[in-house]
Amino acid sequence: MRLRFPLYAKIVLWFFLNLVLLAGAAWVLVQADLDLGLDSVLLSYGEHRVQAMTDAVLAELRERPRDEWAEVLRRQGAAYGLDLRLYQNNGVQLAGPTILLPEPVIDKLLEQPPGRLGPPGENPRPPLNEADLAGAPGPPPEGGPGLSGASEERHGPGSRRPGPPGFGSTRRQIVRVAKSPHYWLLARAILDLPQRPHIPVTFIASSDSIGFNGLLFDLRPWLLAVGGASLISALLWLPLVQTFTRSIRQMTNATRQIAEGDFDVRVGERRRDELGSLGRSINLMASRLAGFVTGQKRFLGDVAHELCSPLARVQVALGILEQRANEHQQPYVSDLREEVQHISSLVNELLSFSRASLGRSTIKLKPVCVREIAAQAIARENMDGAEIRLEVDGGLYALAEPELLTRSLSNLLRNAGRYAGQAGPITVSAKHEGEEVWLRVTDCGPGVPEAELEHIFEPFYRVDASRTATTGGVGLGLAIVKTCVESCQGKVACHNRQPSGLEVILRLPAAEAGSESRSTTEGLDLDQGPPE
Repeated sequence: MRLRFPLYAKIVLWFFLNLVLLAGAAWVLVQADLDLGLDSVLLSYGEHRVQAMTDAVLAELRERPRDEWAEVLRRQGAAYGLDLRLYQNNGVQLAGPTILLPEPVIDKLLEQPPGRLGPPGENPRPPLNEADLAGAPGPPPEGGPGLSGASEERHGPGSRRPGPPGFGSTRRQIVRVAKSPHYWLLARAILDLPQRPHIPVTFIASSDSIGFNGLLFDLRPWLLAVGGASLISALLWLPLVQTFTRSIRQMTNATRQIAEGDFDVRVGERRRDELGSLGRSINLMASRLAGFVTGQKRFLGDVAHELCSPLARVQVALGILEQRANEHQQPYVSDLREEVQHISSLVNELLSFSRASLGRSTIKLKPVCVREIAAQAIARENMDGAEIRLEVDGGLYALAEPELLTRSLSNLLRNAGRYAGQAGPITVSAKHEGEEVWLRVTDCGPGVPEAELEHIFEPFYRVDASRTATTGGVGLGLAIVKTCVESCQGKVACHNRQPSGLEVILRLPAAEAGSESRSTTEGLDLDQGPPE
């Protein structure tokens, strides 16, 4: 006994497997990220980069002469694509490109009193001056004070804004301004010079990216992590989803074919889940429907065949009765003959429909000249008072069974002549459309209501608004057209024309003159009967 594995269990299992793999990948990524624990990553992802950069710059500044400080800042900032500047905490620029700092940046720079970043308990120290740099060869600091005139006016020349004692815990600050560059990073540090140790300074960097080009936050590892997680998810889920969608697509196509009357279609039954059960149910439904419909058509054919002999005897008896009836009895005999003729037409239509439906697998298709078939159908109908135009190239060939195609065109012409013969010409045309031949029968009549178009090819269906028992048949004429065309491996469709009229299109496989037949089985022998 094969174990049944429900679809719900599959989805749940794959979901948890996906979570386990993603959790494992995240753990490996966190442990491998410079050997940092998860808590360090969450507290400050870029702290170590800023600290490493400032330490490297301070160490180099202590060893370099004063005139090389700008080059040191340029080289260290170039690693992240940033312009580094060094300021005293009173706003005086010591090195780096000269720029007018935005007011919010100046406020942050002057917010803390200088000199309190040194060792605990040490008194505040005065600002750095040129005497302190006497031992460091080189010119005086570039750019002079980095404050705007407005700030000098607010806080006094070379002064700082009074603030609370000590730096507290804010050693890294980010300021956002409206104008580009939008983000400014202030990093407090201590500069130790031989002639004066523990000088509070501030490194300032600017960028249009909040991650400062990877200094604070490097987006690339996270993008790689997200991409890897998405790839893992895709590799896990896509095969499963594809198996579902493939099966559902196959079942959708199968049910559509069943709805169109093709009961020979089958879907795969190898799955052991709900989709497999659904596929087996669809196959069973198609098999049962095929049996029902075939039995129904066979029953109709058998009944029609059994009625042929009694009808023939009735017609013979009517002929004898008509010869012996007097003038007073002749009208009654004529009415009776019309009723018998109507029943005979119905029986012939039932026979034609049944044989066309049951004999699809034994039909022999061969190349036929479309113009010749259309001319035969027009000659067979010979409708008085209706103008029929034939617009078909003589070199156009289609793959069909000649008698079936002639019967289809005859039914269409008979319907068009009955309901639109007096409204205008009836046109029969054909042309190549890709690998098919499209054969059109158009009229200028009132057409068919849009809601009825999809039903007019169904057996025994009649449009009540335009057909009555005295003007229309039993609703088998267009059903026979559809059955005959599908037996030729074609399709039939119709639509209303503008401003009026109906167009019926027969789509048949294209062929070349003299090409081989598609089947070698014997063709159908259809009895001729009046179409609808």
